[in-house]
Amino acid sequence: MNQAHTTLNDSGTSRGMRGWLTADIPRSRWQARASAWYHGWLEFKANRLALLGLCILVALVLIAIFAPWLSPHDPYAQSLSNRLLPLGSEGHLLGTDSLGRDLLSRMIYGSRITLYIVALVALIAPVAGLLMGTVAGYVGGWTDTVLMRITDIFLAFPRLVLALAFVAALGAGIENAVLAIALTAWPPYARIARAETLTIRSSDYISAVKLQGAGTLRIIVKHIWPLCIASLIVRITLDMAGIILAAAGLGFLGLGARPPSPEWGAMIAEGRRFILDHWWVATMPGLAIFTVSLAFNLLGDGLRDLLDPKSHSK
Repeated sequence: MNQAHTTLNDSGTSRGMRGWLTADIPRSRWQARASAWYHGWLEFKANRLALLGLCILVALVLIAIFAPWLSPHDPYAQSLSNRLLPLGSEGHLLGTDSLGRDLLSRMIYGSRITLYIVALVALIAPVAGLLMGTVAGYVGGWTDTVLMRITDIFLAFPRLVLALAFVAALGAGIENAVLAIALTAWPPYARIARAETLTIRSSDYISAVKLQGAGTLRIIVKHIWPLCIASLIVRITLDMAGIILAAAGLGFLGLGARPPSPEWGAMIAEGRRFILDHWWVATMPGLAIFTVSLAFNLLGDGLRDLLDPKSHSK
């Protein structure tokens, strides 16, 4: 009897929460916001590929967090007697590299470096692009001309070539690689933010805010930036694959993480010498890069379908 009563209460609570989230007329701002998030999640969950991309990225984050417990071996321990072992040999699920280090353990720890690069670039490049684009779009005039010409100069160079130039000037290292990638990744965000700002600044909403006495800085930060976030989030997720490949390219050329760091691009560079006879040394980190890049693309496509207002108007 008590168990049945508890079950009824649980189901009633579930229906009550769902009814609160799906109410036609929200009674508070918090309820309206929670309802919007709930409906967005339902729409996102219906996209199986986007959900798959999200699951892969969540798994990557969990692997990076619990790397010390998930890795079967020390990723830096060398054993020349066990060098270039094939898949599944002597407790090495993905084999070993030319120094006898366990590939699975190095790939698990390499996920930390990948997330570190992605997180820092995602914090630096979009913020810089958002600042440049909104200032240029809202102020206009010579400010717009100067900032957009600087943006055009950066866009004129291939990203990897420009990143190589910055790394060559700053020196090899993971932090310098992140800075170089961020310095080459901000121009598209500036273009998007400027286009959004040009559309928003002439709206009645901004005119009303001006009449209330709001200054330029307050209008940009409080009223224009929030409206640009959705487009930037979509662009960030779609750009992450290219950022990961750029970081792997720098690591492949020896300009990223320094040895013996288990960076995936550097692991591919090491394995390219044995690609014909010991293919797994380069293939396994390459598959990891492919999987994570694909996950970001799938997630970006799903967010674009969710956040694009044109898709809801059809």
